[in-house]
Amino acid sequence: MALVYFFLNENGRPRFRTVPEGDEKYRALGAWMIGEMGTHLGVCLDALANVDDAAAGRPVEPWSSESFDTTISASGIRFRNFYAVQECGAYTLDELRSVVEDYWRFLCAIPEPPGAYREYWPELPRPEAEVLLWERVWKRRHPYRGRLF
Repeated sequence: MALVYFFLNENGRPRFRTVPEGDEKYRALGAWMIGEMGTHLGVCLDALANVDDAAAGRPVEPWSSESFDTTISASGIRFRNFYAVQECGAYTLDELRSVVEDYWRFLCAIPEPPGAYREYWPELPRPEAEVLLWERVWKRRHPYRGRLF
């Protein structure tokens, strides 16, 4: 069962609601997802790889951005928003895995804008091209290859 439901608003921006609606337990995690990932498949691929690395006991570098300070480990995710004190969260690795995998599926379902052109593998569907690009940049096979894509 989904913990967070993602959708695009009328302006094409990612939004979410918790499941069941009104349950605030996963609100901070939903906010972290859309705040950190936006519509960037490559960033979501980073999060998926971090989840797999943490689950396998491999070290995961701290994730810092302009809004969040984040730590992902075998025990889960902890983050804090620099600008909103109430936007702190701590979730298990299983909770994080579930939400990141759902977000990947959500992002993959968003069609590319008409007339959009990608420099890298324009003949491939965007998710497939993003995985190939991720693998080229990180010089390793994505740990979710064969499982989620």
